[in-house]
Amino acid sequence: MNTDTKKPTKSKKKLFPKVLLLPIAIIGAVFIVRGMMESKEPLQHEVRSFPEKLAHVLTVEPIPFRAQAIGYGSVEPSVNLKYKAEVGGKVTYVHPDLKRGGSIAKGTIVVRIEPTTYELSLGQSKAGLANTRSSLTQLDAEERSTRNSLEIAKRNLSLGQQEYNRVRTLWDKRLIARSTLDAEQQKVLQLQSTVQDIQGNLDTFQSRRAAINAQISQSQSTVAESTDTLSRTSVSLPFDARIGEVLAEEGAFVTAGSQLFEALGTKAVEIQAQLSIKHAGQLLSGTVNQIDEFPVSTEMRNAINNIKLEATVHLVAGEVTTSWPAKLVRVGESVDSTTDTVAFTVQVDDPYKGVVPGKRPPLLKGLYVAVEFLASPQRRIVIPRKAVHEGRVYLVDDDNKLEIKPVTIAATQGTLVIVESGLSSGDRIVISDLVPVISGVPIKAIEVPDEVASLRAQALGEDKP
Repeated sequence: MNTDTKKPTKSKKKLFPKVLLLPIAIIGAVFIVRGMMESKEPLQHEVRSFPEKLAHVLTVEPIPFRAQAIGYGSVEPSVNLKYKAEVGGKVTYVHPDLKRGGSIAKGTIVVRIEPTTYELSLGQSKAGLANTRSSLTQLDAEERSTRNSLEIAKRNLSLGQQEYNRVRTLWDKRLIARSTLDAEQQKVLQLQSTVQDIQGNLDTFQSRRAAINAQISQSQSTVAESTDTLSRTSVSLPFDARIGEVLAEEGAFVTAGSQLFEALGTKAVEIQAQLSIKHAGQLLSGTVNQIDEFPVSTEMRNAINNIKLEATVHLVAGEVTTSWPAKLVRVGESVDSTTDTVAFTVQVDDPYKGVVPGKRPPLLKGLYVAVEFLASPQRRIVIPRKAVHEGRVYLVDDDNKLEIKPVTIAATQGTLVIVESGLSSGDRIVISDLVPVISGVPIKAIEVPDEVASLRAQALGEDKP
């Protein structure tokens, strides 16, 4: 029993030193490591910088810029006459060149309509006029005769009055009978009545002459109308023309108002080019300040001339590259709600001048063409479109470091961007690709003179990208 109680007491005494050994070892290790770190020299950090990147740059400055827009439309002659018959009748003559595509000079008679009926009508009108004029001649003769009769009657009255006075003197002396005096008085009264009748007849000649003159005027009008109607049986061209559709046929009967042929003027053609509201606004934004407002009155022509847009017509289809100078003559009165466009109508003079087969074709009706408009030049800050990245540009500052700066875009035109704000004259913008794009990266800037020249040419519309 004594032996069993002594054994556990001995085990406790041996365990106590082992438990303290582990914490003491850890504390010792910490002191050793700390001592080593304090005795070691501090680490030297190497300062490294980004490598310098090459970049093509362009120095910003205001340059002459011309707003440009291109519209499309079909060629139409400025004068398109669909000639209709003004009288009815049988077609007796058709000019041999009156065919589609033919060219006929001004004043050439191209169609004749049977004139016999109208010649007879003119003859009747002339006969009526001659008869009326004859009536006037007869009236003049009657008037002269009546005036002579009046003079004679007045002389007879004067003589009768003298005789009556002589007889009256005899009667006063009681040398003649009363019946003799009464007879002379009766003669005087008859002579007075004759004078009054002739005078009354003479007074009617003025109204009769007015009536006959009115008949003459009416007859003259009838003759003029018949002459005009007869002249309309011959159809001549009022201008040099190319012929379109032809409906007149020799021997056929036509009624007044039926179409005979279509004549197209050769002096000028028009193209109604459709421009989007956006492009039209950009085109006019630099020109409308030349006039107080855009009028809708008789002064429209002067207002359009003040806009001073330069227009050029180009072919769209085919391999032939040629152009024609044009001028703006009209601006549409409303906006097409379907296409959101407005019509700018230009005119090209002498569209058939200088035609060279295979090189310079004429501007024929229906030809689809492009019309390029250029506004007057204005000084604006213009940069390549490739220099703008989501509304920002990359600048090279005075320390040749990269700077990222937002800009406000006023408009874009092809590969060009017009900057409203955010750039100043003298700023250097990066126009080449940079990877990666990090603000503050050192840049080795390289000016590109060819890029500057191309930019200026494009801004003036003198070069296409």
